[in-house]
Amino acid sequence: MSGDFPPGLSLAAAQARIEAQLAEAGIDEPRREARLLLAAATGVGLATLLARPDMPVGEAGAAIARFLAARLDRMPLSRILGRREFYGLEFRLNAATLDPRGDTETLVDAVLAWLDAEGRRGESLRLLDLGTGTGAILLALLSHLPQATGLGIDIAAEAVAAARINATTLGLDGRAEFRTGDLLTGLDGMFHIIVSNPPYIPTGDLAGLDPEVRRHDPVLALDGGADGLDFYRRILADAPARLLPGGLLAVEVGAGQAPAVAEGMRHAGFLAVSLQADLAGIARVVAGRQPDREKERD
Repeated sequence: MSGDFPPGLSLAAAQARIEAQLAEAGIDEPRREARLLLAAATGVGLATLLARPDMPVGEAGAAIARFLAARLDRMPLSRILGRREFYGLEFRLNAATLDPRGDTETLVDAVLAWLDAEGRRGESLRLLDLGTGTGAILLALLSHLPQATGLGIDIAAEAVAAARINATTLGLDGRAEFRTGDLLTGLDGMFHIIVSNPPYIPTGDLAGLDPEVRRHDPVLALDGGADGLDFYRRILADAPARLLPGGLLAVEVGAGQAPAVAEGMRHAGFLAVSLQADLAGIARVVAGRQPDREKERD
C-alpha cells in the first residue's frame, strides 16, 4: 500500500486517497480523519496541510500507508495516534487503558456541579478514582480543583504507568498518586469524593460491540459480568467505609443501567441519589451523598 503514496505525491492528493478509502470502508467523518491521519503520519501540522496542499509527502509514504491500514482494520484514530483529548486535556493511551469517551466527561461535569452547589471547589479535597485507566477522570477533576489531591487505582500495571505519565505531562503529578489494585480491596484512608467508570458491558454483549471497541479496548475495562453490574455491587458494598460524612459517590453507567444502580445506591444508604444525562440524553451518571450523621441528628 505504500506505493499509493510515492514521495512526489502532494499532501492534497494523499488526503484525497486516504479519504476515499476511509469512506469506502464506511468510517464516519472520513475527511476529518484523513486530515488528522495524514498530519500525524507526515509530522506536518494541520495549518500546513491547509496552507501548502501542493507540498510533497516525501519519505512519509510508508508511515501514511501503515496508519491507513491500521484505521481500515478499525483501530481507532486515537490509538493510532497514541493520544486522546478529554475535557480539554491530552492523554496518552496504551493497550491496557480504555480509550476515554466524550460520554465520560458527563461524570466530571456532575462532580464539579455538585461541588459548586455545595460551595466546596476551593477546599482541600481528597479524591479516589476506581479503575482509573489513563487517569482521565481524576486528572480532569484535579485540573479544576487546585487545592485537591487524588488517588487512582487500576488493576492493570500498564494502565497505572500510563496514568502516571499523563499526570507528569499535565503538571499534576504533585497532587495525583496512582497505584495498582482491585477497586477498594485492601485500601485504607478516607475520601471526600469517589468516582468510577467501571466495566459495565454485559459479558454476552461484548461480541456485538463496534470493532473499534471490541478489537482494541482491553476486555478487563469492558466486561461487567453477566448483567454488567458486577463492579457496581462491589463498589457499593465497600465505598461507604471509605467515604467521609457528606462525601460523594459518582459512577458512570451504561445505557439502561441507571435505575438499577440508583436503587443499589439508595439501598447502600446513600442520600439525594441523582441521575445526570449525557449529550445524547442517556442517563450516564448516578451520584449519591454519604450520610452526615451529625447534621442529620441536628
